Amino acid sequence: MDTHSTTQPGLDLESAAGQIRALLGPIKDRQLSGRTPCPDYAVRELLAHLVGLTTAFRGAARKDLGPTTDTAPDAALPVLGEDWREALPRLLDELVAAWRSPAAREGMTRAGGVDLPGEVAGLVVLNELVIHGWDLARSTGQEFRADEADLRSSEAMLSPAEGGPENADIFGPPVPVPDDAPLLDRVIALSGRRPDWHPGD
Repeated sequence: MDTHSTTQPGLDLESAAGQIRALLGPIKDRQLSGRTPCPDYAVRELLAHLVGLTTAFRGAARKDLGPTTDTAPDAALPVLGEDWREALPRLLDELVAAWRSPAAREGMTRAGGVDLPGEVAGLVVLNELVIHGWDLARSTGQEFRADEADLRSSEAMLSPAEGGPENADIFGPPVPVPDDAPLLDRVIALSGRRPDWHPGD
């Protein structure tokens, strides 16, 4: 009998996913060509990337490995489907549900073509939702409110001193900010973005 299979709690992504879900409705079609903090992405590619990552990490949580979990995110510029307004909220809901299962954090899984422990994969997708949620809000002129616990998780993951990966390989080199900057600004700066970025910059 496997007594280890239920030792880890599930991961609650609802706050981070809910932030993104709330941003989708106000987005106008004319904004899809607007700039984002991601140099290679307009808003439409950012949304397509969110579709791709929610699909991949849903599969990673379920250990349903295949093309969606095996493809590197930079393999090609993501293409936004016409049904994104219906598809992305549904995928976010399914992602949240998948990671609430304790089994999602157990053993090994795969996302973006990289094999990694389930527990690490959960932290990666939480960070992706936080950072790209901020990207989407800033790009479309909306307010972004992140849960403090989610921000602390991203800060730990993105800070080399905390044993996180080299974030320059994931996002970009950290941007200097004052030590007393707000937590959100510090996290965004660690991801290689200027906290004061606006589409007109």
